[in-house]
Amino acid sequence: MASLLQNLVDVLDRECALYERLLVLSGKKTPVIVERNLKELAKITEDEQAVVSLIAAVDKEREAVMDSIADVIGEKGNDLKLTDLVRMLDSRPNEQRSLAVQRDKLKFISQNVQRNNDQNQILLQSSLEMVQYEMNIIQSARRAPETANYTRYAGSRGDRLGVAPMGRFDAKQ
Repeated sequence: MASLLQNLVDVLDRECALYERLLVLSGKKTPVIVERNLKELAKITEDEQAVVSLIAAVDKEREAVMDSIADVIGEKGNDLKLTDLVRMLDSRPNEQRSLAVQRDKLKFISQNVQRNNDQNQILLQSSLEMVQYEMNIIQSARRAPETANYTRYAGSRGDRLGVAPMGRFDAKQ
């Protein structure tokens, strides 16, 4: 049982380290989104995906160790939670403390990653709305009604209201 608990602490330590890397990457993403640097955003997102795949592998390891511990103590693997395991280890204060520290650290880091991701999602949504707004302005300028300017042969010149001859917005109006 002691070696299983040590394995669990080691796996949780590796998982915390990976989440810390993910937290750093999500922190780097925020200014990149604000600057609208798409190349850097794509690179950071790629790096995040690599870390997430490593987290998934370590998470499977953690589940396997938790299942082994559940078998030893006579619980169902899916029902045993880390918090419950910490409570059960009253007779082993060193292991209990190690697991509690790792659990708290993992919880804190994952909450920070979630907070950063929520903030980045809001920034991306705002950027998308701004791009859509700009696209609407461009499209509405192209759809502006024609002026009543006629050629000397009584044909319409096809000029549009609010649009400069080169297709740009007329700031003088």
